[in-house]
Amino acid sequence: MTRRTLLRVGVSAALALTSTVAVRPAIAQAAATNPVVTWDANAQQAIWDVAQQQPNEQARSFAMVHGAVYDAVNAIAGKPYQPYLVAPAANGAESTDAAVAAAAYQMLVSLFPAQQARLQAQYDEALAAIADGAAKQGGIAVGTQAAAAMIAARQNDGAFGPQTWVIGTQPGQWRPTPPTYASAGAWTGHVKPFLLPSASMFRTSGPPALTSAAYARDLNEVKRIGGVNSTVRTADQTEAAIWWHDRHLAEWEIKRQIVVNQGLSPLQAARMFAMVDMTEADALIACYNEKEYWGFWRPVTAVQLADTDGNKATAGDPSWMPLLVTPAFPEYTSGHTCFTSASMTTLAYFFHRDDISFSAYSPAANATRHYSSFSQALAEVVEARIWGGVHFRSADNQGVRIGLSVFAYMAAGPYFKPRR
Repeated sequence: MTRRTLLRVGVSAALALTSTVAVRPAIAQAAATNPVVTWDANAQQAIWDVAQQQPNEQARSFAMVHGAVYDAVNAIAGKPYQPYLVAPAANGAESTDAAVAAAAYQMLVSLFPAQQARLQAQYDEALAAIADGAAKQGGIAVGTQAAAAMIAARQNDGAFGPQTWVIGTQPGQWRPTPPTYASAGAWTGHVKPFLLPSASMFRTSGPPALTSAAYARDLNEVKRIGGVNSTVRTADQTEAAIWWHDRHLAEWEIKRQIVVNQGLSPLQAARMFAMVDMTEADALIACYNEKEYWGFWRPVTAVQLADTDGNKATAGDPSWMPLLVTPAFPEYTSGHTCFTSASMTTLAYFFHRDDISFSAYSPAANATRHYSSFSQALAEVVEARIWGGVHFRSADNQGVRIGLSVFAYMAAGPYFKPRR
């Protein structure tokens, strides 16, 4: 299956499985501040701006925050959708704004206790804008209960465990890469998924054999276009590679922008964020489980040591370096394509359409990139990881498949489904 066909099939599958509830609120409703968007921005500040969590860590944190927020908002709305963990008792008169603030605040304090004072100030500011009374207190109670359920559910979930990557010395085996020679994140594939029964349920057949023609094509492609001194990579491709590699993930801004531009209500926004963030998190968990299982070397190692791979169609270049700094874990499969495949197909599923435009700014690239559809963004990230010299095409394509599989499991299950 070609890359274009794979992406088309993935988005088509998302649309075929689409939610039975149409999303067509008046755009004017977005003029008022959506508390779910506000607290997603607050979560980003805690998770990235202050804590500097890396993408595998970020995904878990966002999923926990938005799972709690969703359960709180859904409860106040009368449980129109299947709760994720709990449906706290509510009569519908509770303040949704207070519930969102309480759920997000409690989750963030539990994740980042050292930020308690700053988070308290944000929480106090949010509550000060809500009139005192039973509605406010009821919202706080619902949000607090939803957060407590999530905190309890994620206790001892395997996050930040003691696992380390296996370092190999034979051709094809992963080892730390220049210039940092770091090793990090091995615990990720051992984290309890949010939706999947097992992190290994979508095991792939693995990377191409070193002596195969497919491997030679992969290596020679990334060697040609992904090198720091590549003469064939265009300026736009270079910008895209850096844009997608930014640890300040553009996906955060994209999701908030879509909520506002599509005029989602707090309930719709809470459901969308929870659905997307949990699917993303599980796709990354499955991806890191693959990384550990296969332990495959990165392009920088493979190109420099190509004379040792036993493939007559490859040639080593000891001085070759990629455009981007190689992440500190094995290559196969691509975490970014797992993550983006999961997010873009889930968004297409939620909105029952692919052709929603969006854009986002990357500080690392100092650029804003624009997309006319979810599938366009997914197609570009597949290429961008090759343009950056950090992934082979086979790892990108298999990452897309894992993301699609996690999405399909979520869409086929009871999660977030209408209850009436």
